[in-house]
Amino acid sequence: MTDRNERRPGSADKTVRDIRRATRRKFSAEEKIRIVLEGLRGEETITALCRKDGINQNLYYRWFKVFLEAGKKRLAGDAVREATSDDGHRILLENYDLPGDLERAVAAFVDHYKHRRYHESLDNLTPADVYFGRGQNILEMRKEIKRRTIEQRRRNHFKAAA
Repeated sequence: MTDRNERRPGSADKTVRDIRRATRRKFSAEEKIRIVLEGLRGEETITALCRKDGINQNLYYRWFKVFLEAGKKRLAGDAVREATSDDGHRILLENYDLPGDLERAVAAFVDHYKHRRYHESLDNLTPADVYFGRGQNILEMRKEIKRRTIEQRRRNHFKAAA
C-alpha cells in the first residue's frame, strides 16, 4: 500500500545526524587541554583559536568549563586532604578569582604547613624543625617539661591528700 519512494518522516534527518556523528572529529584529552590552555594564555582571541583548530566556540567553552571544574575538584580534594589541620586552616578555592590571590593563599598555607603545623608522624614537630636539626633539642625540652609537670602534680596530689 505504501509507495517505496514515499519518504518516512525524519529518516533523512536521522541519517544525516548519524553520518555527522560517525565522521565527527574526536579530540584526545591532550588535544583538548592544549586548546584550552592556548585560550587561557590569551595570545589570540578565542574566535581565532577555534577557527584555527576547526571547532565551535561553544565546544571550546564547554571544554573550558569541564577543565576548570576538574581542576577545582582535584585541587579542592587536595586542599581538603592536605589543608585541613587541627586549627581548621583551609584553602577554599571558590573564593579566589585572581591567580595572584590564590598564589598568596597557597604560599600562606605552605608556610603554615612547614613552619607552624605540628605533624604527628614527625613526633609532633614541624617539618622545618626536623629539616634544620632543631627536632632533637625540642623533644628533649618537652621531655624535661613533662617530667617537671608530673613531679609538680605528684607534689600537689600528696599535699591535697595529707
